[in-house]
Amino acid sequence: MKRDGQEVLGKIRKIADYQLGRGAGEALFADDVKVVFSKRTGRIRHVYLKGKLLVTLRPTDGMFSLTVEGGRRLFQKLDPPRLWVRVSSDAAPFVAEGRSVFAKHVIAADSEIRPQEEVVIVGKGDGVLGVGKAVLTGREMTEFKRGVAVKVRKGSEESHK
Repeated sequence: MKRDGQEVLGKIRKIADYQLGRGAGEALFADDVKVVFSKRTGRIRHVYLKGKLLVTLRPTDGMFSLTVEGGRRLFQKLDPPRLWVRVSSDAAPFVAEGRSVFAKHVIAADSEIRPQEEVVIVGKGDGVLGVGKAVLTGREMTEFKRGVAVKVRKGSEESHK
C-alpha cells in the first residue's frame, strides 16, 4: 500500500467507522495524526496525535485497540457518545488502576454495546477511567448483578506510570 497521507487517513477513518460507528473516524483522527507502520510488514500499527498514542491496529483481526487517550477523544467528540459504560464511584478507583468492571458496579451503559466490542469506561463526572473489551451486552451490564461486565485493558492511572 502506498503511504499517501490522505489515503492512509481515509483508511483508518473507515476502519474506525466500521468498528466504532459512523462518525468515529472523524472524531478520533484529526488531519494531523501520525501513523506508524510496522518495519517488518509495512502495515499500519499505531496512530498518534500530538505525541499521544490513540489506537493500535491489531494484526490478528485488523481492528483497533483503544488507549485511554483514544477513548477520551472518542467519548468527548462523538455526539451522542457511543460504546460507553458508566460505573459507580465505589468502583472508579479500581477501574482507573486497570481492574475489571463487575456488573453490580455498572450504573448505565450504551444499550447498543455487544460482547467483544471496545468500550470506554467513565465515572459519574464523565471523566474517562479506562478502556477495555465488553463481556456482556450493554443491557445485560445494567441488569445483571454478578459477573464481569468489562475486561479493562488500561486504566487512566496506569497511563501515568
